[in-house]
Amino acid sequence: MIDFKGSHFERDVILWGVRWYVAYPMSYRQLEEMMEERGVEVDHSTLNRWVAKYAPLLEKEFRARKRAVGSSWRLDETYVKVKGCWKYLYRAVDKAGATVAF
Repeated sequence: MIDFKGSHFERDVILWGVRWYVAYPMSYRQLEEMMEERGVEVDHSTLNRWVAKYAPLLEKEFRARKRAVGSSWRLDETYVKVKGCWKYLYRAVDKAGATVAF
C-alpha cells in the first residue's frame, strides 16, 4: 500500500490529481484550475511533484494486482451512436467470461 503519511493534502485529493493528469491530456495549470473549481487550492508545481512521486508507485501497485490473462480470449466489437456521433466500442473477454479490457 502506498504511504501518504506526512502529506499536506488528503489521500483522496492527491489521487484525484494524479489520476486526472495520467488519464486525460491536460497541463498542470489546467489541472490546478479543475482542482480549484472543486474547492482545493493546490499549485501546479505541487501537482507535478505528486505525479512524479505517486504515478510510478501506483503503476507498480496496479501491476502487482493485475491478474494474468489466460491463453484464450475473444474480442467483442461494435459501433454505437452517442449524441449523433458513431463511436467504436470493444471488449476483450477471457475464457471464464471476465472482462480483460474495454
